[in-house]
Amino acid sequence: MLYIKNARAVDGSTGMDELADIAIVNEFIAGVGKALDIEEIKARYDVLEQDVQVIDAQGLVVAPGLVDTHVHFRDPGFTYKEDIITGAAAAAKGGFTTVVCMANTKPVVDNLETLQYIQEKGETTPIHVIQTATVTKGMAGKELVDMEALADAGAAGFTDDGLPILDEAILVEALNKAKELDLPVSLHEEDPLFIKQPGVNMGAVSEQLGYGGASCAAEDVMVARDVALAVNTGATLCIQHISSRNSVEFVRAGKRLGADIHAEATPHHFTLTEEAVLKYGTNARMNPPLREEADRQAIIEGLKDGTIDMIVTDHAPHSAEEKAKPLAEAPSGITGLETSLGLGIKSLVEPGHISLVKLMELMSTNPAKLYRLIPGSLTVGAPADLVIFGENETWTVGDYASKASNSPFTGWELPGRVHYTICRGRIAYESDK
Repeated sequence: MLYIKNARAVDGSTGMDELADIAIVNEFIAGVGKALDIEEIKARYDVLEQDVQVIDAQGLVVAPGLVDTHVHFRDPGFTYKEDIITGAAAAAKGGFTTVVCMANTKPVVDNLETLQYIQEKGETTPIHVIQTATVTKGMAGKELVDMEALADAGAAGFTDDGLPILDEAILVEALNKAKELDLPVSLHEEDPLFIKQPGVNMGAVSEQLGYGGASCAAEDVMVARDVALAVNTGATLCIQHISSRNSVEFVRAGKRLGADIHAEATPHHFTLTEEAVLKYGTNARMNPPLREEADRQAIIEGLKDGTIDMIVTDHAPHSAEEKAKPLAEAPSGITGLETSLGLGIKSLVEPGHISLVKLMELMSTNPAKLYRLIPGSLTVGAPADLVIFGENETWTVGDYASKASNSPFTGWELPGRVHYTICRGRIAYESDK
């Protein structure tokens, strides 16, 4: 039995924000309240005194475990960057109890064998590791995978993340099938026609660097098309890692038209702009790229008004050797699991854009709903997947649990220090005292 006392209980699924104690027995929440009768709970579940672990959460927040529906664990095929074990450790350190992995492994997850390998290895970790499948075979954009077979085997949804699906006929077929299966399709929206060189916004910074860059149009034209397809098919569609102010407007319009359309925002896109490339070099190179301040502000407004449903990390670990290459040769992407909560508090809550309850909705409740998971909640009978953190307690980014450290935020002082991550009623991560 775990007994968490004196906590500030914050729940994005119910709007709860109050002082409470929480008792956990047998992987589930057994009691929540300001003055729990612990003796009664112990007697009800035949718990002995020596089997009770007390966590004094005075001054700390307890919330449902965070859910990241966009991570790359690089396993199989690229395990020198990350693997399922180290990825899960990074997630737990960041307060995440559930992650949804992208399918661009090697081989890609377009077959049952690779899917099963990841599922089985994920079960050895202390958190929930869930896997998507690709939309098309080999992520080639030409032929659909056996979506029904992969769904039956436990694939949480479908995505060719990393590559756009340019063939509209293929995408419409996929959307119709996904609707039949009641699973989401998540799309990477970058048309290569509008990309001279990837990873950096086509604008003032790319001109200064003499680097071709990626235009906002690369994202805008794909999002506009796919919003229209979502309206017409009725499928659940997610726009991944949105970066452009125009794309935010397209998603907003799609929702007004009744589409079951969703959008992700990453902490780097609502915290940084293209100027970061000048300071952090390849550690600020990502797809889609960091854009202008107006784009950053539009993403924040989208998070505030519900146009953007969820915050995800797009956790993309790479080796130091890869990121040390010149800008034109280095891979795109940054690690994100260990900094996401802190950046959400720093960039969104502290400036007053959203409340902590809203942040928990964006980082836990809504991502779970998109992938047909039961959202965590601080209610009796709910699974005991929780995070305990100090909202205003600062820490310095570094000493990563991930294999990788490719982040522009290394050395930053952030709020939101995670003390405990609890999954299935067991402590998955505990900070050093």
